[in-house]
Amino acid sequence: MKIAIKNIEGKQQGELEVKFPLIEDGKGTQAVHDVVVAYQAAQRMGTACTKNVGEVSGSNKKPWKQKGTGRARAGSHQSPLWVGGGVVFGPKPRDFSKKVSKNTRTLALRKALSERLKAGDVVLVDDLKLASPKTRDFIGLMSTLDLTGTTLIVASADKNLTLASRNIENVTLATSDSLNTYDILRPDKLLFTKSAFEKVEARLTKE
Repeated sequence: MKIAIKNIEGKQQGELEVKFPLIEDGKGTQAVHDVVVAYQAAQRMGTACTKNVGEVSGSNKKPWKQKGTGRARAGSHQSPLWVGGGVVFGPKPRDFSKKVSKNTRTLALRKALSERLKAGDVVLVDDLKLASPKTRDFIGLMSTLDLTGTTLIVASADKNLTLASRNIENVTLATSDSLNTYDILRPDKLLFTKSAFEKVEARLTKE
C-alpha cells in the first residue's frame, strides 16, 4: 500500500510505500480490545478510600447497657449502622493496571493503524516545522491539509508546533515513541510527518 506525501501547502510531493504488512482479516481484533481496556484501566487513579469499623474514631465502650433501656441493643459507636460509623466493604487504594504482553501490544497497534490506513484517515506530510508559534498560522495549516474534527499529530517534539496547537481543543500531539493503540483509534484524522511514520513502521517491523 502507498500513501501520498504532501507538503505544508497541501501539494503532493510523492508517495511512501508502507513497509509493515497490513492486517486484512479479523485477526488482531481481540488484541485491540485487550490493549484499549488495559490502557483505560491504567488511567484510573485508584485512590478512593473509606474507613472501616477499626479505623473510625471512637472507643470500644458500650453505649448503654444491654437490657432495660427500651432501646435497641448496641455494642459500639463505630457500627456501620451509626452516623460516623465504619463503612462495610468500602473502596481502598488499589492498582487497576492490567498486564498485556509486548506481542499483543504490537499486534493491536498494527491492526489499528492498518484499519485507519485502509479507511483513508492517515495524512502524511514531508515535514511540519512552523516558522512561528502563532495559533492562527497553525489553523491555516490545518485548513490547507483539510483536517477537520479531532486530529492527532504524530511528529518529533517542536516548540513552535506545541505552542501553536495547545489552544486548539480538537488537536493532540504525540511522538512516534509514545504512540499507542488508543491514540490511533480516538481521533477522526491522523497526521504523520514522514520521519515519524517511518519510526512507527520500524516499531511494527522489529523482530
